[in-house]
Amino acid sequence: MTLLLLAGTGEAQTLARALSAQGRDVVASMAGATRAPRALGVPLRIGGFGGAQGFADFLQEAGITAVLDATHPFAAHISTRSAEVCAARGIPYCQLLRPEWQAGPGDSWVFIDREEDAATHIPTGARVFLATGRQTLERFANMTGRYLICRQIDPPEAAFPFENGEYLVGRPPFSDDHERDLFKRLKVDWLVVKNAGGDAPMSKLVAARDLGLPVIVINRPAQPDAPRVATVEAALAWVATL
Repeated sequence: MTLLLLAGTGEAQTLARALSAQGRDVVASMAGATRAPRALGVPLRIGGFGGAQGFADFLQEAGITAVLDATHPFAAHISTRSAEVCAARGIPYCQLLRPEWQAGPGDSWVFIDREEDAATHIPTGARVFLATGRQTLERFANMTGRYLICRQIDPPEAAFPFENGEYLVGRPPFSDDHERDLFKRLKVDWLVVKNAGGDAPMSKLVAARDLGLPVIVINRPAQPDAPRVATVEAALAWVATL
């Protein structure tokens, strides 16, 4: 068996190490959104496949016999394409999709479906922390009159695209204390996040709760209709059945 691990999350890093320790034949793939990804301990390819046909060609050329998808919950186009190609070729596929975050006592969350809708809820004059990454930054172009702080992992290659904002470079994970101190230092009024789920990324939400900050939570896109698990342990159990 040769397993393709579609990576890009902390769960993928854990899976890669566990599968390598088991002696599994694993190839990991990352889209390349991060310029210097952490080593996974297994052979790694970086970059897109060139669409559905390119993905199908890679599966055949690399002799892939199963696909474990541990991409980000907002990489739904990758997951949907991968599930469809695998189904058409009769290749076992499973998606590891961590549970969504749920608001709890003390949280002040507003759920939206599109980044462009944030401007409807965030008043002018607010200082807004965008924990949504640089890839969708252009969708906040209508946030005039607010000051935007966009955190990204890699140093920016160009100036901030809007006059009313700046980049902040930082590599996760971040502790609750780090996020509280950061938000206070930056005088943040609003936090914007994607509903990625997971324990480590939740520190910013804990900090927002502690500071009484309102949060815009962007709902996940539709996911593929395919076999799915919610934990690393369940994903490893699925691999064991192959």
